[in-house]
Amino acid sequence: MMNRKIGRREFIAGAAFLGAGALLPVGSGRARRGHQLGRGRGFVRVVGDRFFLGGRPFYFAGTNNYYMHYKSHRMIDDVLHDAAAMGLSLLRCWGFIDGQPADGFVLQPEPYTYPEEGYERIDYTVWRARRYGLKLVIALTNNWPDFGGMEQYVRWFGGSSHDEFYTNPEIRIAYKAYVEHFLRRRNRYTGVRYMDDPTIMAWELANEPRCQSDVSGLTLRKWVDEMSTFIKRLDRHHLVAVGDEGFYRQTGRTDWTRNGSQGVDWESLLELPNVDYATFHLYPDHWGKDLDWCSDWIRDHIRDARGRKPVVLEEFGYRDKATRDEVYRTWTQIVYEEAGSGDQFWLLTGIQDDGTLYPDYDGFRVVYPSSTAAVLSEHARAMRARGRLP
Repeated sequence: MMNRKIGRREFIAGAAFLGAGALLPVGSGRARRGHQLGRGRGFVRVVGDRFFLGGRPFYFAGTNNYYMHYKSHRMIDDVLHDAAAMGLSLLRCWGFIDGQPADGFVLQPEPYTYPEEGYERIDYTVWRARRYGLKLVIALTNNWPDFGGMEQYVRWFGGSSHDEFYTNPEIRIAYKAYVEHFLRRRNRYTGVRYMDDPTIMAWELANEPRCQSDVSGLTLRKWVDEMSTFIKRLDRHHLVAVGDEGFYRQTGRTDWTRNGSQGVDWESLLELPNVDYATFHLYPDHWGKDLDWCSDWIRDHIRDARGRKPVVLEEFGYRDKATRDEVYRTWTQIVYEEAGSGDQFWLLTGIQDDGTLYPDYDGFRVVYPSSTAAVLSEHARAMRARGRLP
């Protein structure tokens, strides 16, 4: 999700370090329904245009959360508990805090510096997600300024424009160094390197990358090709995705989401050999689109990827709470009917350390239990059932 959608700088001091052999911490204190401990072991694979897990097709409903790498253990556990209770299979989170700390946690304060204490929360999230039977997708940088991202890299190396992130050789080297450090790290709770941990389904090169200075899409494509190949040489276990919003580059189109103006050519990225699956996002409130357009957007991406690679509606949000449940029911039903591989709503949040709900900063918050959570849980059951079909 882009920077203008939310403010993301809240933090309550977390719990003390727990060793891998310590007692499991108490979560939210609410009834612990829906545990799925031990479910979903093994690496997710891609065969043709489908995901597979444990030898069976893997269709999923999931979610996103952006604070898993710096909030308290209690808050992390609460989100994971609620995701499991809803029957979700996957959570997408951030794997970057560049430059300034998020109230005490930083993963890369400057290039080539990776303070071990900054990784405690992400270690904890990976460990606990496994306990809840959840897969993770971890994005490795951000198109937007939240938590540093591409603009922080550009500042570090004296650049003047966002898109130098993709072309500056020093920046590309620094990004690769960070990615390699992240993948090779050994989780303090599990003793397992991230690159060997099947809890993680996929690495994402970036959250919502755009390169508007090159409307041909070639600059972004070249960068994605380079970085996806780099990761695959390091890590043959995990899938790689771009993390983009699904913008097309279609000749003769005037719609800004389809005419290449964002420097993204979704179908071209789909063809790259080391990109395992495609993603697309959906925010009609921010994009100025109506609901009929949204339905076409979902169908077009699933149909355009069919026979090529899996495709996931990776982020979606709709602000009108009076009609949201029906809108989400419609969107997720399209994913199901079109045999899309998965979808992940933005965003599941839980409680804060004082027991109050995490604020609805961007207007897209989903909490459990709620009517919206019930709609999404029903969809999750249908997607899991499809994966059990022979």
